[in-house]
Amino acid sequence: MSVNISNENGNVTIDDQVFATLAGLAAMECYGVVGMASRNATQGIFELLKREQLTKGIKVTTIDEKINIDLYIVLQYGVKISVVADNIISRIKYSVETFSGVNVENVNIFVQGVRVQK
Repeated sequence: MSVNISNENGNVTIDDQVFATLAGLAAMECYGVVGMASRNATQGIFELLKREQLTKGIKVTTIDEKINIDLYIVLQYGVKISVVADNIISRIKYSVETFSGVNVENVNIFVQGVRVQK
């Protein structure tokens, strides 16, 4: 789906891929995030996505001009998950709302794995 914004000058339609890209870039800037994981991780096997495939680890749903974002991420070993998740949520809300002007209702974080850095 997409979000339609109307004003006296015309209409603007923002696709969900735009929101997914904004959320992915904001999340990758956060300390402790190694990368995005694919959404269809089955049987405990996850795939770490490359930067070009960033939006495959993000699901965006739009309901009544409000956005819900689900992030599937891989974290670095040794970070406190709750602190990193709070940082990701606040950064995504700020980035998406600042750049698009559309309210973010929920950001859900799904930690798919932990990676040990060598």
